Amino acid sequence: MLDHIFLTVSDIDRSIAFYEQVLPVLGITARHDYAGSDGPAGHPDLKGFGANGRVFFWLRQGMAAPGAVHVGLVATSPAMVDAAHATALSAGASEIHAPGSQLHYDPRYYAAQVRDPDGYALEFAHKSWQHGV
Repeated sequence: MLDHIFLTVSDIDRSIAFYEQVLPVLGITARHDYAGSDGPAGHPDLKGFGANGRVFFWLRQGMAAPGAVHVGLVATSPAMVDAAHATALSAGASEIHAPGSQLHYDPRYYAAQVRDPDGYALEFAHKSWQHGV
């Protein structure tokens, strides 16, 4: 199971503003800042997001590499996929594909994809056999 991810972004303030709008739609509401100076030498400052007592999605300032990462985020219903997609677009994302069944994977796989302000692919995914009906 994945514990956490660091996403390197080109404009930390812009990315925080974007993710502060989008992630709460998916139930990811916790925010935590980590000062790199509190860690080992060379550790970056981190801006974290999480839920249920865990911070697992971290942003750090640097050179973005959008082709290197695709982030799939759990949605507990198709309606949550729709809401996350709409919120992301209104927050400045660009669309990769609109919400709908991903028949090439499974007819029960409902998802949408956008690109965040740095171009990272974000997928909001509801898989009824994994994430509840």
